[in-house]
Amino acid sequence: MIYMDNAATTLRKPEAVKQAVMEAFGTMGNAGRGASEPALGAARVIYGAREKLARFFHAENPSAIVFTANSTESLNIAIKGLFARGDHVITTVLEHNSVLRPLYECSEKGVELTILGCDEKGNISYEEMEKAVRTETKAIVCTHASNLTGNMIDLEQAGEIAERHGLLLVVDASQTAGVWPINVQELGIDVLCFTGHKSLLGPQGTGGMYVRPGVKIRPLLTGGSGVDTYNPHHPEQMPTALEAGTLNGHGIAGLSAAISYLEETGLDAIRQKELRLMRQFYEGVSRIPGVKVYGDFDTDRRSPIVSLNIGDYDSAEVSDELNMTYGIVTRPGAHCAPLMHRALGTEAQGAVRFSFSHYNTEEEVAFAVNAIKELKKQEGNDNEFI
Repeated sequence: MIYMDNAATTLRKPEAVKQAVMEAFGTMGNAGRGASEPALGAARVIYGAREKLARFFHAENPSAIVFTANSTESLNIAIKGLFARGDHVITTVLEHNSVLRPLYECSEKGVELTILGCDEKGNISYEEMEKAVRTETKAIVCTHASNLTGNMIDLEQAGEIAERHGLLLVVDASQTAGVWPINVQELGIDVLCFTGHKSLLGPQGTGGMYVRPGVKIRPLLTGGSGVDTYNPHHPEQMPTALEAGTLNGHGIAGLSAAISYLEETGLDAIRQKELRLMRQFYEGVSRIPGVKVYGDFDTDRRSPIVSLNIGDYDSAEVSDELNMTYGIVTRPGAHCAPLMHRALGTEAQGAVRFSFSHYNTEEEVAFAVNAIKELKKQEGNDNEFI
């Protein structure tokens, strides 16, 4: 099997991640619930992971890091906990449904939305972003990179706009955390939402958010916290304020090991290899007549994703053939990115997404390019692959 669906989840994890999870299963109690060695050991592991993530994202302190199950939970906490009737929020067509659906729910409760469009390559206009600011605008909520095209939003420009107008900047880093360095303080990010199971190379069911000190978010969940038991209200101190219930300690142990692996290996080395593989694949398939590639490849400041279509073939049919005949795993369809597909004119056809890991090889990429060439040659056989 050749796995090229890393934008959905990374399949291959560092060995240290597996070992950390297995060790946690046999040793970890419930952090913050008692003073036994298993409970204290769990607390040490979780706090150590906070410290690593705070360093990784250049947060002010570990208490600015909140653990969640994934980016979706983080984004729901941020969006539903920051905005209220009368607020105005700016977002983009690049967004995943994890951003769009919570925002749509807010709009039904009186929050106004402006959704910025894009050009034919899938890039937004920062001039239009600034023009969209109103007196009641509270935030810019945007992805760091499209999960469909791989195009990145320039967070420096978005952050400057937010700073000029006193807005919050809420960022979905699902496709970039673990690929691109993110300095939340330098970029002026108020809330950064990330997932553990993609390029951070951690287990599924892990994720989190950075919340700038002083930014108040209404909790999505309240309940057990291990502290202040007799208070009828959930504790307000961070990160407890946004972490009700037992954390996924076993998964966090694995995520902690993954962060150590990324730091030891180096993001630059990982990113350079992934972008080199992406470029090799793009250069190969973009030269095939009848193959349409989506996104802006005039720059390598992007995530390692290539989405394409072969003629008029349905993307699911192409992806199935790649899997069954060639053993190549890709992701077809709409990718939970409805506005981006609408902008690209691929609502009905979808697209076949190839997304690369530094564990992929040049030989695998060459094989995948050849597979696309062979499938293109089959076009015209009653519109079915043979």
